[in-house]
Amino acid sequence: MPAFGQHRRRLARSLAVAGVAVVALPLFGATSASAATTEPTTTAASVTAYPDNLDGWIRESLDVMAQHGIPGSYDAIHRNIMRESSGNPYAINNWDSNAAAGTPSKGLLQVIDPTFAAYHVPGTAFDPYDPVANITAACNYAADRYGSIDNVFGAY
Repeated sequence: MPAFGQHRRRLARSLAVAGVAVVALPLFGATSASAATTEPTTTAASVTAYPDNLDGWIRESLDVMAQHGIPGSYDAIHRNIMRESSGNPYAINNWDSNAAAGTPSKGLLQVIDPTFAAYHVPGTAFDPYDPVANITAACNYAADRYGSIDNVFGAY
């Protein structure tokens, strides 16, 4: 039979998983909560940390896309990024017809501002230079226009 301390820890974990913050539970017979030992609590929701690099940006975008039903694969996103910006989130095209019209293509997937605004996905930054926002908006546009970023093999 488990000792009382094990019951207390099990109860604290159960409450934490249920979303109830537990700082400390008093020991049996203690006169105040300060008599209890403090253990770190777990939160109900875990946050995925992504590396701040091309791999992390693509993986985070894929997670956001999955939440919004936007199709696309890692390989297709990577292929298009390498063609469009060589992986530079601050890339800007100041020479093509879009730039001549005053709306240069920006970011990893070279999205113009009106397209970014129209296909921006909630939950991402409203900044075309933000890598995750740029990838997600571009994939949303590609899904609308071509069915998926997987079907894009050239400038779009």
